[in-house]
Amino acid sequence: MQKFFRETDIKDSDINELKNLSNQCRGDILKMTTLASSGHPGGSMSTVDMLLLIYKYANISPENYRSLDRDRIIVSHGHTSPAVYSVLGRNGFFHIDDAISQFRLAGSIFEGHIERSVPGVEWSTGNLGQGLSAACGMALSGKLTGRNFNIYTLMGDGEQQKGQLSEARRFAVKHKLNNITAFIDYNKLQISGNIDDVMPQNIKDEYVSDGWMVFEADGHDFKELFNLIKKAEKIERPVMIMARTIMGKNVSFMEDIAAYHGKPLSEEQLENALNELKLNNDIDKYKELRSRFQHSKTLHQIPRYKLSINTGKPKVYSTETKTDNRSAFGNALTDILQHNSLNSSNTPIAVFDCDLAGSVKTDKVSKEYSEYFFESGIQEHHTATTAGAASVNSVVSFFADFGVFGIDETYNQQRLNDINDTNLKVVTTHLGVDVGEDGKTHQCIDYIGIMKNLYGFKVIIPADPNQTDKAVRFAAENYGNFLIGVGRSKTPVIKSKDGSPFFGEHYSFEYGKIDIITDGDYPLFTLGAMVPYALKVHEILKDRGISIKILNVSCPTDINSQDLKKHIKGNYIFSYEDHNINTGLGSLISDTLMEHGGKLPRLIKFGINRYAYSGKPAEVFKLMEIDSNTVADRIENFLKH
Repeated sequence: MQKFFRETDIKDSDINELKNLSNQCRGDILKMTTLASSGHPGGSMSTVDMLLLIYKYANISPENYRSLDRDRIIVSHGHTSPAVYSVLGRNGFFHIDDAISQFRLAGSIFEGHIERSVPGVEWSTGNLGQGLSAACGMALSGKLTGRNFNIYTLMGDGEQQKGQLSEARRFAVKHKLNNITAFIDYNKLQISGNIDDVMPQNIKDEYVSDGWMVFEADGHDFKELFNLIKKAEKIERPVMIMARTIMGKNVSFMEDIAAYHGKPLSEEQLENALNELKLNNDIDKYKELRSRFQHSKTLHQIPRYKLSINTGKPKVYSTETKTDNRSAFGNALTDILQHNSLNSSNTPIAVFDCDLAGSVKTDKVSKEYSEYFFESGIQEHHTATTAGAASVNSVVSFFADFGVFGIDETYNQQRLNDINDTNLKVVTTHLGVDVGEDGKTHQCIDYIGIMKNLYGFKVIIPADPNQTDKAVRFAAENYGNFLIGVGRSKTPVIKSKDGSPFFGEHYSFEYGKIDIITDGDYPLFTLGAMVPYALKVHEILKDRGISIKILNVSCPTDINSQDLKKHIKGNYIFSYEDHNINTGLGSLISDTLMEHGGKLPRLIKFGINRYAYSGKPAEVFKLMEIDSNTVADRIENFLKH
């Protein structure tokens, strides 16, 4: 029966068992990297002892690694995957022969950096500096779900140079994430050499100054590490164990040599190393197994937890209402939290902010549901990762921010969230040039172009407060990653022919559907804050005897080709957006039409063709020649000629 750190003491027999196992693991590491002719054996051999100890005494096993009550082990320096695979294989999570023979083989789950598809791996890593942020997210999920588990986070010393780690350290202390124990593999070597030569820093003092308890230890001494981990569980703040290790440990010609950070052994060197470790060289066996490998897509699937979300009843804004879409988002989110929190069996919702609650309209949540609201300060990179990691542990995460911060600045973090198949709802305000007088540095004019690169994110750019309300509720109850993007300014409630709210009581949001706002002969495709401007174009041209059909494409990255084609009858179609004209809605429409063939009309795109100016949106639109009058004139000119 497995004994946990808090329940037992380590015995000499346990230490001997771990030493024998670590020797085997080092052999596994060398075999798989030599077989693959690539990989990171040196750091894997300095980290492996810590991994072995933690997996032996943490509450995680082949039987419970999907249980929400398990302990979490996060390996931030994902390039030490050989150590991770060896330890997991030797602990029965999968067959060790599979890991050795399939390491870095195309189609195998045992990739160069660890992935969540591997049993026992909590977080796909490789982008250094993000593991501690992921640990914070998982710690928060435990608080919200009422589960008492420990989180063990292993990091390299070189990655401590990353700024995101400073953000994570502060966040962990502020939010009292005392169940996090972090380990730094302090072998003092990175790719370019000694860490003090590459980029000097005082790792220990940085953690101490941020409020962490710090211990130093021999990273290869099982007893010392065990006692410190056990001690850490009783300390009421996050703990970091700075573990002195030796790169290439236990192979004489590899020890303390930076070159072996990312350099495998030749087969001749492997023979010598295995002799030192007193292990059999059965590399030919693994060559044979490798040659028989067959790829299976199903092994790469990441399991999801079931959700139970009460999203309440949609709010309907009357046509007289004067509000902005960001306020509609804040109202919808607060209402969802109210309904969802009534039943303790519902999936918790976590809301993350970066010092912008009043602007992104989550301030009501912070006041009325403070237990679900997490303020991060101006730490967008950390917050994006933390929100994503919380969401893979039976929590729905909302991360609200300005577009340039929640999309542009955190693209790398959102990409890793996407790879990890998170359940994150990114809500960005101040999209396009609708940011007031903040100017071009704050104008997110590439939100579609950026997000279409992420395969798992669904994008919704709602047209008015009513569609925003329904989009937020839709995203909350559907598993997966969503971007909901809105502007800053007040937006008119879109009307139907009869004067009632178009997206009102009888409207049901359907992801990917193109909404026909007005009928007409010539289609003008638009979205979001541009819909009211497009309606003005419609009215201007109507007075000139030209019939324009206004189409709202609220889901621009998932345009249905059949839905698109049925709106095209003549030789001209138009797109209208406050997005970079090269990568936005117009380009996606063009791509969709070209991919599906048939008679193609000429597409005229109206959008942002250079960095815009600072000023009120209407004034900026005029200077950028995308105001309603200019667009109407240009459409008329095209149709007449």
